[in-house]
Amino acid sequence: MADHGMTPDIKAVFFDIDGTLTSFVTHEVPASTIDAIHALRAKGVKVFICTGRSPVYMGVVLDALPVEFDGIVGLNGQYCADGSGFEDWLAMDPTDVATIVRWLDDHPSVACNFCERDRAYFDRVTDELRTTWAKLGRTAPKVELCDPHPRLADHAFYQISPYVDPATEAELLALCPNTAGVRWHPDFTDLIPAQGGKPRGMRRFMERYGWDRGQVMAFGDGGNDETMLAFAGIGVAMGNATAGPKAAADYVTDDVDHDGVANALRHFGVL
Repeated sequence: MADHGMTPDIKAVFFDIDGTLTSFVTHEVPASTIDAIHALRAKGVKVFICTGRSPVYMGVVLDALPVEFDGIVGLNGQYCADGSGFEDWLAMDPTDVATIVRWLDDHPSVACNFCERDRAYFDRVTDELRTTWAKLGRTAPKVELCDPHPRLADHAFYQISPYVDPATEAELLALCPNTAGVRWHPDFTDLIPAQGGKPRGMRRFMERYGWDRGQVMAFGDGGNDETMLAFAGIGVAMGNATAGPKAAADYVTDDVDHDGVANALRHFGVL
């Protein structure tokens, strides 16, 4: 953790998207957040997306943002890329993937999202999926349907997100020893490699640029941000965050609709 009695030497800031950059109320990024990111870049601080979204699900948000990011951590840490051609991927264990698909066959009422390298799709549409997508408003990506079964043999999977409650998630994870679950929305969980997570993606960029933990800051609001906020030199939970991220963070700022990002950057003297 950084010494908060001094102005921190922050070289990079990692931002979650949903509920951190974008508002669940307006489905937009507040002007104060856009101005703050521009100000960070003007000071030479690098800015990164750090999200659970697949790369193919980011455009609906990033294409509408008048901000250029220095890199992306996607799929909860399993995908890293920047504009220089650097890419890094961590796939799920194929045996666990096959187990998850078999479990879904036995639970036909459960919708599930599958993320491959260049594609993300659902196996079916349910009322639960429709309800969740409606809550995301204009930030909800287009829903594509595809059968994962014929793709198991020759495609790698990086994240699988079934629409299950925490108790059912625990039952499914008990069958998959190489898989962990992280959750940013109450309706579904993101299943990822057990050795994955947002800190993994952050480390890849830290190694690339030679930063230590005390030089990175992170903003988040959901359960999948808890390890990121605990790992960063300064972890900031949004005021609209759930209890877990708030407990893991060094600081709880205002909510996304009340200048939370800009206020926290000023609080720590980064801006």
